[in-house]
Amino acid sequence: MVFNSLDYFIFLPTVFFVYWVILKKHWKAQNIFILICSYIFYGLWDWRFLSLILLSTLVDYFVGIQIHSTQEKSKRKGWLWVSVLFNVGLLGFFKYFNFFVDSWIDFASFFGYTIKSTWTLKVILPVGISFYTFQTMSYSFDIYYKRLKPTKDFLSFATFVSFFPQLVAGPIERASNLLSQILNKRNFDYAQVVSGLKLILWGLFKKVAIADAVAPIVDDIFANYTTYPASTLILGVTLFSFQVYGDFSGYSDIAIGTAKLFGVELMSNFKFPNFSRNVAEYWQRWHVSLSTWFRHYVYIPLGGSRVSKLKSIRNICIVFLVSGFWHGANWTFIFWGAFHALAFIPVFLMGRNTIYKNSVVGENSIFPSFVEIGQLILTFGIVTFSRIFFRSESITAAFGFINQIVSNFSYEIYYHPMGYRMIDYYILLALFVLYEYKIRKDERAPFKFKSGVVRFVAYTVVILLMMLFYDDGVDRSFIYFQF
Repeated sequence: MVFNSLDYFIFLPTVFFVYWVILKKHWKAQNIFILICSYIFYGLWDWRFLSLILLSTLVDYFVGIQIHSTQEKSKRKGWLWVSVLFNVGLLGFFKYFNFFVDSWIDFASFFGYTIKSTWTLKVILPVGISFYTFQTMSYSFDIYYKRLKPTKDFLSFATFVSFFPQLVAGPIERASNLLSQILNKRNFDYAQVVSGLKLILWGLFKKVAIADAVAPIVDDIFANYTTYPASTLILGVTLFSFQVYGDFSGYSDIAIGTAKLFGVELMSNFKFPNFSRNVAEYWQRWHVSLSTWFRHYVYIPLGGSRVSKLKSIRNICIVFLVSGFWHGANWTFIFWGAFHALAFIPVFLMGRNTIYKNSVVGENSIFPSFVEIGQLILTFGIVTFSRIFFRSESITAAFGFINQIVSNFSYEIYYHPMGYRMIDYYILLALFVLYEYKIRKDERAPFKFKSGVVRFVAYTVVILLMMLFYDDGVDRSFIYFQF
């Protein structure tokens, strides 16, 4: 079941009604009900993989109790390794087994050895496995570092692991935020529900009218990159930047909005990353829950920036390479992570990696300064260039795409593969960027207007644009489901 499906728009109101009308006075019953609904939500993809979620839940629930009750440091660390090895092993088998086998075969063939019999398996990647394994691991880490005490309420812990709004593609929540809310009674809050509905609508707009609308164009350009000139290829990767942003941030908005309907506040996952002034700020605004996870559980334990410059650079490289590998079992993602490490290191060495942490572009003015405009263009260009690796099917295709830009640097007008007017898409994206700039200070308030009439007009325009740019022939699944 996906957020942008008819099934979900039947499922969600039904769950909402039972949760608040029938089970309003019984928060433990609400937890059990949400747990059942979450398993139904996930099981409609493939019920066999429910066993993996349940197994991961059981392991980390038990490990958390053992870490807390054990005083001896070596044994505590041993139990932590049980969680890490289990979750990484689970993720590694389903996501990376064939990658390592194929890489080994290619490596052997490079030296003239032919391996006729392979051990590759037809393994289906369970949806969301990269997200819920990281979420359960963070629980074990937090108990190990004594930031958190384990819960003995197994059903509430299972609800934390499988909470359906963010189960499939995040945000990757920490127990200190999500589990603490599940373990306490939630009260119906009309304002919170309205806020949630607004986020759901805005997320759907970004998914349907932005991401899905440009998807056929991006697919066409990347599939036929050898036949197009540089201008078209630059257009394609630029539109892909809007596609992946609209798709993933749209999902996150719907997830956060849906959680609000049930009295739960999830962390913000996107904070207008397209208005970043350097690569460091970009990673403070893009996929915030994953960046936070790597900072807390990889970068800081390695020494973070408290060690020498050389070791700090090592730590940065490790984080970005692991982050790239997290995204998929393909060398393209490793190159993508390495590219971002190379782009981040100069910012770090100049001491500019945290200067924009608590500010937004055009902080005290209506328009950004000329310097900020230059910074925005440069950062967007760097990030967009990296997405050639992110989107390409292979390293060969990625470098072929880049080579085509360099060797065929010419201009021609691109035509939509379905024959639609491209100017409509350019106008839509320009208006989208301008509107996001207007609301850049609050990612949770997409329709913050004092006038009820203006709000109604905004809702109407957004719905009409979704209807106008809706394409029934587009695969409506979310991009990050594959990770």
